[in-house]
Amino acid sequence: MRVFLTGATGYIGSAIVQELLGAGHQVLGLARSEQTAQTLRTTGADAHIGSLDDLDSLRRGAMAADGVIHTAFVHDFAAYAMAGEIDRQAVAALGSALAGSGRPLVITSGITVLTPGRVATEIDAPDSNAPSAPRIPSELLIQSLAGQGVRSSVVRLPPSVHGEGDYAFVPTLIRIARDKGVSAYVGDGSSRWSAVHRLDAARLFRLALEKGTAGGVYHGVSDEGVPVRELAEVIGHHLNIPTTTITSEEATEHFGWISAFFSVDCPASSTLTQQQLDWQPTHATVLADLKQGHYFAA
Repeated sequence: MRVFLTGATGYIGSAIVQELLGAGHQVLGLARSEQTAQTLRTTGADAHIGSLDDLDSLRRGAMAADGVIHTAFVHDFAAYAMAGEIDRQAVAALGSALAGSGRPLVITSGITVLTPGRVATEIDAPDSNAPSAPRIPSELLIQSLAGQGVRSSVVRLPPSVHGEGDYAFVPTLIRIARDKGVSAYVGDGSSRWSAVHRLDAARLFRLALEKGTAGGVYHGVSDEGVPVRELAEVIGHHLNIPTTTITSEEATEHFGWISAFFSVDCPASSTLTQQQLDWQPTHATVLADLKQGHYFAA
């Protein structure tokens, strides 16, 4: 299968490139410049010049492929609503190119579109008050496209997609702990984060592309829910600094933009995903990954 992949040079997308190539697929990766295009070509993928806000380029890429995986996203949490709208427009453009073809379109969403405080499952509907609410319109669009002859599905990822090369939530927590001289958690630290290794996530995207059903929702979750206190303790141990609690009122000042995610209780199950796609996570858990030390090598 020839697969058009957005976000192909990103942290997760680059792992998907290798997963797809290893399974015998061809990859056409979206590249914003000739420099990133050359990076893609060195991996064995082909490059398609374009960007998320160039909708014509997205449609051309999708029309040239047998299926699409969409992982690119504008990770600007200061303008999250705008990022969500850019994503919705991109999904609409990709879907329009595939309408009536029966070809697969797999997009990315987050576990944090769901109601916090309980173990979320694949059948749970998004919550408009959830931290990642701006991503909900893209999920709803996927359901609509399923009725338009597109084998469209969504992979929800947890707050931590961890592994070597990670530059997202966990490295941000480590940087804050270094800067503050203390590794903190909010309240009693019982809020839970779900997590998955990036290589397990990459395999899930491939399986959703190959076997996913129209309108399918899949959870890329290995760790159902790790208490944030345990994350803070491992970080504190490796940095040789104290671990302490802070109040919810202090969280925004201490953590900045990440406080909205670090304070939320967002455990999730992937039982249905594992059953439906025969997906089994095999790589290290987030705590085991932290204990290996590569997060603290800088």
